[in-house]
Amino acid sequence: MNRLRRVSWTTVVPLLALVLLAITWGRGRELAPPVVAVVALVLGGTVLAAVHHAEIVALRVGEPYGSLVLAVAVTVIEVALIVTMMASGGPETASLARDTVFAAVMITTNGIVGLSLLLGGRKYGMTLFNSEGSGAALATVATLATMSLVLPTFTTSQPGPEFSSPQLIFAALASLALYAVFVLTQTVRHRDFFLPVTADGTVEEEAHAEPPSGRTTLISLGLLLVALLAVVGLAKVESPAIESGVEAVGFPPSFVGVVIALLVLLPETLAAGRAALKNRVQTSLNLGYGSAIASIGLTIPAIAIASIWMEGPLVLGLGPLQMVLLGLTVVVSVLTVVPGRATRLQGSVHLVLLAAFLFLAINP
Repeated sequence: MNRLRRVSWTTVVPLLALVLLAITWGRGRELAPPVVAVVALVLGGTVLAAVHHAEIVALRVGEPYGSLVLAVAVTVIEVALIVTMMASGGPETASLARDTVFAAVMITTNGIVGLSLLLGGRKYGMTLFNSEGSGAALATVATLATMSLVLPTFTTSQPGPEFSSPQLIFAALASLALYAVFVLTQTVRHRDFFLPVTADGTVEEEAHAEPPSGRTTLISLGLLLVALLAVVGLAKVESPAIESGVEAVGFPPSFVGVVIALLVLLPETLAAGRAALKNRVQTSLNLGYGSAIASIGLTIPAIAIASIWMEGPLVLGLGPLQMVLLGLTVVVSVLTVVPGRATRLQGSVHLVLLAAFLFLAINP
């Protein structure tokens, strides 16, 4: 009975979200506060429904494909939100892509990873993971972040922290190529690097429940697509309220990007925490670093294409404060990943870095 209720809930909510989207589309700034609250509630439920269906698809294909499915699904939401908000926001949203992608990198590498290590360390004392796969993923994150978010601050072809058109095309192609190579490495050539390991270093296959049937998987895939469409549309409807809320509490406009990243990454954070409590920290790291790679590797090419018809500048370069936080995160992450094991101390360090990022995003 519980299973039927769960399936029914995750089936109804995406369809309800589509109906609500049809009613509210194009009226974001005219909606009354109670309606905005209802949209936010349905939006949150649809995000969770999307993750549920992504997990069913992932259960069918196995690990590390499961982490990849969830990471790509959430990143599609993020990319669509950024593009739609920038397309309608004008020059005020010139730095939205940078703010959101940087927030996603900090939330995944410090928030998801830190929470997973803390939960796993508290329950099991020591968490074990495959340093080869996690190290390769971290190296990819660092390279993508540096090329896309740091280099624009220092290039001279275009005034300000922006890429020139040729530089943006190169960054987009390089990001897409690195993402493709990472996916190939994770799923084909060196899949064992991203599977859990035992105390003696032996790689073990991910333990799953019985895979769902092909029919169930196809239904979940269809509902996942519906949920993603609804999330993108409702977030667009909700975006004026987000911007007004950030302005009302006196936070910097760049905090809108942080809110978007927190919204779209919440489901992955929950999934990573559940995996850590089951002593599957490798799955948690796959989710964290995989999401960071997908966030940059898919967002930058999408923004490059969208910039063809979008007016105004495209600010990608980070400021000195953000670059210091990014550099410290990379150094700490290397020290965490290289040993292949960690305690709750490492998790706490990463969570403090996340707290520093959030505090300084409010009080730069």
